[in-house]
Amino acid sequence: MMADAPQPTRHAVLTGVSSGIGWAIAQALLAQGWRVTGLSRSAPPTAHALLRWLPVDLDDSARLAQACADLGTVDGLVHAAGFMRTAPLGALSVDDATAMWRVHVLAAQVLADALLPQLRDGARIVLVGSRVAQGAAGRSAYAATKSALLGMVRSWAAELAPRGITANVIAPGATDTPFLHQPGRSSSPPRLPPIGRLVQAEEVAGLAAFLLGPLGGAITGQQIVMCGGASL
Repeated sequence: MMADAPQPTRHAVLTGVSSGIGWAIAQALLAQGWRVTGLSRSAPPTAHALLRWLPVDLDDSARLAQACADLGTVDGLVHAAGFMRTAPLGALSVDDATAMWRVHVLAAQVLADALLPQLRDGARIVLVGSRVAQGAAGRSAYAATKSALLGMVRSWAAELAPRGITANVIAPGATDTPFLHQPGRSSSPPRLPPIGRLVQAEEVAGLAAFLLGPLGGAITGQQIVMCGGASL
């Protein structure tokens, strides 16, 4: 009796791999035997035999598309990079809003568009959004970029369903990462959700790994909120 042929190593392209949720997702995937190509300006905290890091500024659309050309077959695309700049209406910054749109929305568009020919049938796309996509005082520009992800991902899900490719948004509430300490969000500090603690990056990573895995194939075009009860 012939032995089963070895399964090819799954390959994920992941942004924001240098810290926070992106790094937690990288660790979860590496632990499951995925090969991970990380795209970020800063290097990941540690090296790994299955981790390849490409220094890329996500705000540089041309360079980002170029970096996608040589990545080979892709089984999963995860866009986890992000940042927040907050201000109330009347004090909004066009520069801040444009920068968030380019990193959160345009970079996701460039990545998915450039990688489409390399996405294997049955591949997965996961975008990390935010519970704030539903709206929050003082965070309108950030909320606008995160809410845009759902419309984009639902459109992709409809287009890609015949190939078995899923596309979803994970929308965490306040998550215990360096992101919370960025200077640009000092005017809108995080609040503890009803569970009495912040969401952990590893919890977000666990959900991402599920959506990327074999049991996540029937979930597509959805925004899954992980907020510790903050939306109740």
